[in-house]
Amino acid sequence: MDFTEEQIERYSRHIILPEVGGKGQARLLQSKVFVLGAGGLGSPALMYLAAAGVGTIGVADGDHVDLSNLQRQIIHNNNRIGVHKAVSARKTIEELNPDVNVVTYEERLTADNIREVIRDYDVVLDGSDNFPTRFLMNDAAFFEKKPLVSGSMFRFEGQLSVFKGHEDYPCYRCLYPEPPPKGLVPSCQEAGVLGALAGVIGVLQAVETIKEILGIGEGLAGNLLIFDSLKMSFRKVKVRKDPECALCGEKATIKELVAYEDAVCDLRTATK
Repeated sequence: MDFTEEQIERYSRHIILPEVGGKGQARLLQSKVFVLGAGGLGSPALMYLAAAGVGTIGVADGDHVDLSNLQRQIIHNNNRIGVHKAVSARKTIEELNPDVNVVTYEERLTADNIREVIRDYDVVLDGSDNFPTRFLMNDAAFFEKKPLVSGSMFRFEGQLSVFKGHEDYPCYRCLYPEPPPKGLVPSCQEAGVLGALAGVIGVLQAVETIKEILGIGEGLAGNLLIFDSLKMSFRKVKVRKDPECALCGEKATIKELVAYEDAVCDLRTATK
């Protein structure tokens, strides 16, 4: 594709990278990424994906901006309190990079429609904050053969991985076969979370997403990256594909999406 003079200047630091170049930047501009959640993880991820020139970004979030969000959800601001998060995210992205087409999803995303929603995207990024939604996204990405860039955080620790169960890599269920009982794991609203931690994990999600699009470097598929902000340490743990996995194993028993309790993605309490 031919770049405009403005695009050449905007993406110049990408274009001079041998691993990206003009072809890679063109690929980014033609790519489509679906982001579940415009909260703590989604905010930095969305901003860096937009800045990188990802051509189409889908944003799903059914919540509205609240004052308590602003400690970590940096895509919003004080003037947007009460505004739909997906709409607020779109406004910030449009101001950051007019090259990006933002598609917002304000309806409830359920087992009945999530596969249709993500079908046309190249990569799915999950920034949700509850296990039923994570399992729903994992299963939908598996059936639609999409890489799933999954991030999570709790208090001072964050985790990140890329799940590609449709290939020769583990899926989320290889790591966690079933959601924990409701109420067993406290939410970030109940336990608290370091705001800047969201920036670390969300930005790393953007990095992994860009690498998936460009096909460069060593991705996190098959590994779990764990970050401890108090110790300022990263460690990478090998995650193996479970041959007994109910979704991606040799004798898989899950043949369609499982609608766990509260597994809907309007995200009224589901974005970090």
